[in-house]
Amino acid sequence: QQRDKLRQYQKRISLNLERERALARQLLRDGKKEKAMLLLKKKRFQEQLLDKTENQISNLERMVQDIEFTQIEMKVIEGLKIGNECLNKMHQVMSIEEVERIIGETQDAVEYQRQIDELLAGSLTEEDEDAILEELNTITQEQMELPEVPSEPLPEKIPGTLPLQLWLRIQLGSMR
Repeated sequence: QQRDKLRQYQKRISLNLERERALARQLLRDGKKEKAMLLLKKKRFQEQLLDKTENQISNLERMVQDIEFTQIEMKVIEGLKIGNECLNKMHQVMSIEEVERIIGETQDAVEYQRQIDELLAGSLTEEDEDAILEELNTITQEQMELPEVPSEPLPEKIPGTLPLQLWLRIQLGSMR
């Protein structure tokens, strides 16, 4: 409000300055130099008032900006205060011991669920797996009939035939 009043005051002084300048010219034309000089001194004084008024307006505007910024800072501080209070309440509700207890219970529940899943899926222990593999090897050896091995040495290569090692690989591969 004060800023607006000062602006109105400035306009009024500016209008007076224009009138007084015009009046000073008229007085000079009429030969009244002393009155014109007095009027110009008054005009000069009002110009100084106009400068002071401009400085006061600048000060007021700076103060308004400072107040607005301070209000923003206060809102930020209030927000931080509320956030801090909220965090403190949450910390009171959830202590470190409580969090550790919940994490432990969760890990126990996950382990328990894994055991249930293994039972339902029919998972076998490592001992069961070893026993099954041993039984499979026994059955495989019982069923496998190997050809008789000749006692005389075999030639490395018979013309028109496959090399012996390749032939053996093919033969053993077909038995599987």
